[in-house]
Amino acid sequence: MQKLSSIYEFNALQQRLVADKDPNVPTIVIPAGTCGQASGANDLIRITKREILDKGLTDRVRLRVTGCHGFCEMEPSVLIKPDGIFYPNVNMDDMARIVNATAERRVLEDLLFEIPESKKRIEKQSDIPFYKSQNRSILSRNERVDPIRVFNYIESGGYSALIKVLFEGKPEWVVDEVKKSGLRGRGGAGFPTGLKWEFLAGQPNGNKKYLVCNADEGDPGAYMDRSVLEGNPHSIIEGMIIGAYATGATDGIFYVRNEYPLAIKHLIIALRQASDLGLLGDNILGTGLSFNIALVRGAGAFVCGEETALMRSIEGKMGEPRQRPPYPVQKGVNGMPTAINNVETWANVPLIISSGAEEYARIGTDGNSGTKIFSLVGKIRNTGLVEIPMGITIREIIEDIGGGPSDKKAVKAVQTGGPSGGCIPASMFDLTIDYDSLAKAGSIMGSGGMIVMDEGTCMVDVAKYFTAFLKDESCGKCFTCRKGTQRMHEILVDICDGKGKTSDIDLLEELALVVKDTTMCGLGQTASNPVLSTLRYFRDEYIEHIENLRCPAGVCKELITYSINEDCTGCLACLSMCPEKAITGEKKELHVIDAEKCIRCGACVSVCKYDAVDVR
Repeated sequence: MQKLSSIYEFNALQQRLVADKDPNVPTIVIPAGTCGQASGANDLIRITKREILDKGLTDRVRLRVTGCHGFCEMEPSVLIKPDGIFYPNVNMDDMARIVNATAERRVLEDLLFEIPESKKRIEKQSDIPFYKSQNRSILSRNERVDPIRVFNYIESGGYSALIKVLFEGKPEWVVDEVKKSGLRGRGGAGFPTGLKWEFLAGQPNGNKKYLVCNADEGDPGAYMDRSVLEGNPHSIIEGMIIGAYATGATDGIFYVRNEYPLAIKHLIIALRQASDLGLLGDNILGTGLSFNIALVRGAGAFVCGEETALMRSIEGKMGEPRQRPPYPVQKGVNGMPTAINNVETWANVPLIISSGAEEYARIGTDGNSGTKIFSLVGKIRNTGLVEIPMGITIREIIEDIGGGPSDKKAVKAVQTGGPSGGCIPASMFDLTIDYDSLAKAGSIMGSGGMIVMDEGTCMVDVAKYFTAFLKDESCGKCFTCRKGTQRMHEILVDICDGKGKTSDIDLLEELALVVKDTTMCGLGQTASNPVLSTLRYFRDEYIEHIENLRCPAGVCKELITYSINEDCTGCLACLSMCPEKAITGEKKELHVIDAEKCIRCGACVSVCKYDAVDVR
């Protein structure tokens, strides 16, 4: 790979790459992020390569292996470009048919996406309800690039924003553009990115200034940053180089949790390619700009998502938060001025520069511009990554994009913001998605986790689950966080086990408020959100658990009983599945559950096809 020594050499390379590509040749795009590979994407890739080579189709069809496209429920999937034909849940037998049909410019109607209710087949990806209501400014770029091929990124317009910045020659212009765009940090707190950059740029130039990409994505069920890292690492690198030019930063750091092996692999390759091409290192493209990026692997501690704990981890110390001030832009990594943004924030920077701040700010609402990526999971029909404009309602996400509940039970609540977020009831689903609205509702934006819960979810159990996670992940530095999260969890365990007292509700609320008001870092200050939000909107469930010793959702084992109703056909499915032999009955006769033997495992409910098992 020849090192580029000037902006003009880069422009010539980009023009040559674009000219060499024949736009009339269709491309088979196979998403092979972690979700795709787990579903069998590698098998599809192998079959596609074999079919193209064996049948001599290299001049009639291309293959592009990319990162995640978002619709994880439909993996492994295949997208045909430029026509936009989408084939979901593709198996190995169908892959050879797709290759030959693509070469012949035919569409395989029987493999297209089907709407379950109407049985209507949809050909174009853009017409599928899951994609139709999104604004995929970041995720759509995954479809256009192979993450381990830098020339592919350049050919699709990559690093053009950097070139624009270097041509402009004014760091203060870049900072001003980011400020005017209204971009807020996508890691959770929502601090204005341009303002943070302005603070860093204002620090005296001397030794070093650091830019850090926080990829320590620790929320259960969240995988937005991982997918962007896996699918388009050069977009984040480009954003950081632009940030370095704007702020005078000399060194960059990727802090990635070690549980992301594919993301780390693609990032290492991308950093090496950018360095070999002259886009990282000393005197970048002959402009005098020097910037290097190192990779640091985190051990997966949730608290290291907090920026001061993250910095200590980078320095090789225990990941504990520290008091602020001084703020990281004053005294950060190794005592040097530091600005920290997460993966999604950095990926937005090239978009702002390319389109212009005013154009970028047209998306979203006042004070909440641009798009936000959420991982939509739980009791929802369409799970995956969704990128929506700020200001869209929760109802639009769940009903239009998510397709509604996954079974007959109605959606009950949605939890946003990860373990430190809150639960929002279905009655408030017209709430808009923005930092301020979610905060007023008792939740947070967080990094972008969105868990949908239906009527079969116990909200007391949800609070218990998240406090269990948070007490284990607390670093223990603050007494109120260390013991407060532990005591909240103990009270919730007692309530779920039928040992709660009426006074526990007031005690739990008081304790949650103390933890919120007296802890030092963001983990402790938001650790009470699951408790406070469920008490605020689902207090009646707490009362049912305590006063009536009943779990309305039929989840808490100590408070439920199983029985078989008259719908039983005597099929013997539950009898054969019961691990304790607590079910008796003859074939084609009504079965009976022995309450003394029953361990409430729920196996009988899961295998019964006739809704004959009641949970009370």
